[in-house]
Amino acid sequence: MSERKKILIALTSHEQLGDTGRTTGFYLPEAAHPWRVFTESGYEVDLVSVRGGNPPRDGVDPSDPVQNRFLADETVAAKLATTPTAAEVDPAEYAAILYAGGHGSMWDFPHDTELAAVARDIYESGGVVAAVCHGPAGLVNLTLSDGSHLVDGKRLAAFTNDEEHAVGLAGVVPFLLQSRLEEHGALHEGTDNFAAHVVVDQRLVTGQNPASAVGVAEAVVRELAATAVA
Repeated sequence: MSERKKILIALTSHEQLGDTGRTTGFYLPEAAHPWRVFTESGYEVDLVSVRGGNPPRDGVDPSDPVQNRFLADETVAAKLATTPTAAEVDPAEYAAILYAGGHGSMWDFPHDTELAAVARDIYESGGVVAAVCHGPAGLVNLTLSDGSHLVDGKRLAAFTNDEEHAVGLAGVVPFLLQSRLEEHGALHEGTDNFAAHVVVDQRLVTGQNPASAVGVAEAVVRELAATAVA
């Protein structure tokens, strides 16, 4: 594990927020802040998206210096402009994968079988699978080689049903993320709405909401360090 110093961040390609007429995409701080943590910890970060190309973004905050650094970084900009699809990614190159959130992920992450296969291969080779906010939508249909759901019997965090109701989108998203994960055996652990909350269980690192993004990334780095020592 210690030789693979790359981490993959997965981004949604879905840009329509149901039939609201509003746009969505990947939530920029949930990619930018983990990118900072990973790069400062010595990891190279690559990006992948469901459809490839330049994925739609949401949550852009020009007052956030980390987002500004992320978007201004020439290497990031080049990778963001031409993201590969999961079919073009070699999972053997990566120590971990992080599913970034954004409401768009609720529509396309669960159905990207190639992306699920990349995450499965990383996990089964001893790597870390992580997800934050709506990113755990990528875990909904993620099964291991024995056919079991990755989340089955594992503690995790994700955007809660209460939070979805609080933002007024419980009737817009295709399903409630917390409930769907629980249907597949996940042991969901939530905290107060929009408060930072990170759960780590058997190389699965998850965070409840955008406030959890930094904590998720820091936990991924700790898990990788522990795995390398082991």
